[in-house]
Amino acid sequence: MKNFGLLGKNISYSFSRTYFTEKFKKENIDAEYRNFDLDNIKEFRDVIKETPNLQGLNVTIPYKQEIIPYLDDLAPEAKEIGAVNSINVIGNKLIGHNTDYIGFSESLKPYLKEHHKKALILGTGGASKAVAYALKKFKIEYKFVSRSAGENKLSYDDLSEEIMKEYSLIINTTPLGTYPDVDANPEIPFQFINEKHLVYDLIYNPRTTKLMARAQAKGATATNGLKMLELQAESAWKIWTK
Repeated sequence: MKNFGLLGKNISYSFSRTYFTEKFKKENIDAEYRNFDLDNIKEFRDVIKETPNLQGLNVTIPYKQEIIPYLDDLAPEAKEIGAVNSINVIGNKLIGHNTDYIGFSESLKPYLKEHHKKALILGTGGASKAVAYALKKFKIEYKFVSRSAGENKLSYDDLSEEIMKEYSLIINTTPLGTYPDVDANPEIPFQFINEKHLVYDLIYNPRTTKLMARAQAKGATATNGLKMLELQAESAWKIWTK
């Protein structure tokens, strides 16, 4: 039996295990998908050692960047993004890929309008790097938003009416608002949100996050990250089985 799995921390809620378990059942694939819940990335070596016939792994928060030194090689897009969310196991070699940007690009495309020329990326973790890479391909300018300002990075306090008007695409890559903390949301100034804004929340549980609900109340279009997850999962599957 072939083995696949997800590396992360506190991942019992994980989308991936349910998705792939259902896929294997539906398509009569003789394989198992497991969660590898690691307290520390150093435990990754044990996963490799103790899992027979391991073919591929997904990687989630907080290890998308920490995993890189443990890999033998990176696909060009993962190298440029600087984050890995999928590992292909070829013999003894571990190759890092990034399919997040594919999932994000393809799921964002149907919502984009002519006026979405500038984007704010909330958060600076591994997923934010894949989002930035995708936006570059769309030729959409972007700035990161974090608790403190820096190079190409605004703080939440910097989000003035002028900036919010200029940046009509807002993408949340932080975990704020994920189940069970459903009452949390990134502190953007919602009073400046209007019907021209598109708010994309990478969170998929709950389906409508507090960020999305508050943006919709101001007339904005809002969507979650479920489609992105499905698309990145299928892209990973193609890499593992080609």
